[in-house]
Amino acid sequence: MPRQIALLRGINVGGHNKFPMARQRELFAALGYRDVTVLLQTGNIVFADPGTPPEETARRIEAGIADGLGFPVPVLVRTRDELAAAVAANPFPQAAAEPKTLHVTFLSDIPADPSPLEALDSGAYAPDRLRLIGRELYMWCPNGVGRSKLADTVSRTRLGVTATARNWNTVTKLLALADA
Repeated sequence: MPRQIALLRGINVGGHNKFPMARQRELFAALGYRDVTVLLQTGNIVFADPGTPPEETARRIEAGIADGLGFPVPVLVRTRDELAAAVAANPFPQAAAEPKTLHVTFLSDIPADPSPLEALDSGAYAPDRLRLIGRELYMWCPNGVGRSKLADTVSRTRLGVTATARNWNTVTKLLALADA
């Protein structure tokens, strides 16, 4: 059965929107998903799905979370193949050697207006680098994302889409789980 990956935005961060891993597994099982695996407690769930379009799966999970927990949680879903394509498209392959320096921000859609990102002066943020490819925004911060002026600027940039970021370690572990 095909595998999908749900990326939940903004759970278990700073004590807000608590959604324990065991409860994540229970909720996905209650929604009818099989072979549910949760990676970390920040909302990375790999599961078997009969081939439902990812956007429909995301809406179904969002509704299940809202009903079950009483608060909204934005959810992005990628198929195993979509996640593999995002990994293969990494424009900063040298960063994979230090995976904590590379982040992928998954977007719900291709931004209708990417000009806020295009307007960023890349030289002003060196050595950090940014690249938008389809529905993924790759950011390499060789000195760490916590001190990155680029990461701070991008986090405040409005693209008109839902976004949630994961570091390269998490992205590649999710793909490995989807392949298992």
